[in-house]
Amino acid sequence: MVKAIRVHELGGPQPRAHEFLCRCIHRTSPEKVLKWEDVEIGELKEGEVRVKNKAVGVNFIDVYFRKGLYYKADTMPFTPGMEACGVVTAVGPGVIGRRVGDLVAYVGTPMGSYAEEQILPANKVVPVPPSIDPIVAASVLLKGMTAQVLLRQSFKVKPGNRVLVHAAAGGVGSLLCQWANALGATVIGTVSTKEKTAQAKDDGCHHVIVYTEEDVVARVTEITSDNGVDVVYDSVGKDTFQGSLACLKTRGYMVSFGQASGAIDPVPLSALAAKSLFLTRPALFQYTAAQDKLLEVAGEVFANVASGVLRVRVNHKYPLSHAAQAHADLENRKTSGSAVLIP
Repeated sequence: MVKAIRVHELGGPQPRAHEFLCRCIHRTSPEKVLKWEDVEIGELKEGEVRVKNKAVGVNFIDVYFRKGLYYKADTMPFTPGMEACGVVTAVGPGVIGRRVGDLVAYVGTPMGSYAEEQILPANKVVPVPPSIDPIVAASVLLKGMTAQVLLRQSFKVKPGNRVLVHAAAGGVGSLLCQWANALGATVIGTVSTKEKTAQAKDDGCHHVIVYTEEDVVARVTEITSDNGVDVVYDSVGKDTFQGSLACLKTRGYMVSFGQASGAIDPVPLSALAAKSLFLTRPALFQYTAAQDKLLEVAGEVFANVASGVLRVRVNHKYPLSHAAQAHADLENRKTSGSAVLIP
């Protein structure tokens, strides 16, 4: 038996006012939904490894699964979590290239990283360089791989590009700003409070817009001399989508990769035709389904961390048993950078 967080019912926390009528069923508190329990993790099968987690990443997709919004677990109850770093404690039959004692990390499926230990397919874990602390690895891999797909594959950022990053002080936003700056782009970031402005600038933003106090479209128009940006990276969704389109130059790229503020309304083609815009909604795991691509993308992330291109801000650490508090802080925008759970 090991300890893990289990979800027996969907919900929590209190919805925002504009979501209240359609989501009253989700008023259950995170504390009620996320249970700290004993679980059996089973026996190793062929091609699997057992990993004792040292640190577990917290991501907004975990909130989506907990609420049953946009993503739903295959079974109930379930253990949430899509990212962790730990030590291999046992190797199943047929496993090649992984040994007991290896430090590894993983992202994606099978979901279940909110646990002291877990069993994983050996081809889903990636080696962690000795120079990378396990807490850093657990906090950067999913967000860093997302940033790599966004900046290097969905839209290939080049020197001289103008880039708009929403939620620039968040986990993915922080990495996007640093990496885009290193690629030679002019980076414009939006943040929710003045307190987050300093971090965004330190992470490479040339211009920071406090969207609760300033008109984002007007400021982007001013900053770009009415030319617009080459690409927008938008994880906010409903509240920012139309403004993001307005910030783009002719033939600009709208990269939507999240919807923290709610589902985006249907987009008529005419909204894109006005400036011949490109719109994409990339999903990380479509880009890393093949093991060689997984290793390539993860390797680039870890290489950039090791070289100092990416500075990982692990600003929030919680005991694994306090996952509910981590979720509440994340949803209430009390976090910046990355948050991790420590088993």
